[in-house]
Amino acid sequence: MELIFLGYPGSGKGTQASFLSEKYDIPQISTGDILRDAVAKQTPLGLEAKKIMDRGELVPDKVVVGLIEERLKQDDAKKGFILDGFPRTTRQAQELDRILLNSNRRILCVLSLEVSRSRIIKRLTSRRVCSQCKKVFNLIFDPPPENGICPGCGGEGTIIQRPDDTEETVIHRMEVYEAQTRPLKGYYDAQGKLVSIDGSLSIQKVRDEIVRKLAEFKADS
Repeated sequence: MELIFLGYPGSGKGTQASFLSEKYDIPQISTGDILRDAVAKQTPLGLEAKKIMDRGELVPDKVVVGLIEERLKQDDAKKGFILDGFPRTTRQAQELDRILLNSNRRILCVLSLEVSRSRIIKRLTSRRVCSQCKKVFNLIFDPPPENGICPGCGGEGTIIQRPDDTEETVIHRMEVYEAQTRPLKGYYDAQGKLVSIDGSLSIQKVRDEIVRKLAEFKADS
């Protein structure tokens, strides 16, 4: 089962991808994780990526696609995979199609989590994280303790708002998504693979809808 998640930052892609990874025993793959792993292992592509990142530049498609291709050849991805954060552009999607075609594989479906801009802003600007143990809180539905002590690690004064979660940064990230990634919806819709899911519902309801849609796609494939 080969899957892709699309959606704004904060739409719940990571949460749902993690659930599906466990349910179907297939890896959740993100470009960030791949880059960090390749750099840590000092692979040829990892070393090339590190040089680029050390210069403060974006890693080019050629390197990112190469890393994805290497990752999809690993044993744990033979039964399938879940891509979260890749592809980001139509060009990357075309390269992914080429990679999969060469190994007689194809994307089963693309799950697009639909959440309004105003809700995303509210979600992300309300997020707080422990700088020590990385435990996540939310001012709306899971606020941190009033005493400021993290229940995860006992750290005092360690619960912060990350720079990525300020309103200005959140809006910028959404604008980047609109410009670069939203066109992928049309690309995959034309292939009959796009499934839109209401990501504003509860985690469980979103999960149930995804599982139902996947069952339909598997039955038709």
